[in-house]
Amino acid sequence: MAKFLFLTIGFEKPTPTIMQAWGNWFEEIKDHIISQHHLSSGLEISHAGRRGLPMDLDATTGVMVIEAKDREEAEKLAASNPYITSIRVYDLN
Repeated sequence: MAKFLFLTIGFEKPTPTIMQAWGNWFEEIKDHIISQHHLSSGLEISHAGRRGLPMDLDATTGVMVIEAKDREEAEKLAASNPYITSIRVYDLN
């Protein structure tokens, strides 16, 4: 099995429908999840200084490490996500 990092992008105020969709997705992929974390307030530090990161459609809102047999399976798991803006998939070595 290979490991992949999922980053969920985008935030909007959760509704019962959104919460149900996410709950269903987590249940569907639970056997693939190694770890998962919700992200809320964030900070960016760069040469320009520091700034708070807003919770908006560009926000990174979650990080998850999953196991899948290959990248194709990881992409299928990601595609079934009820993402707000997008989900990014990275191979972990």
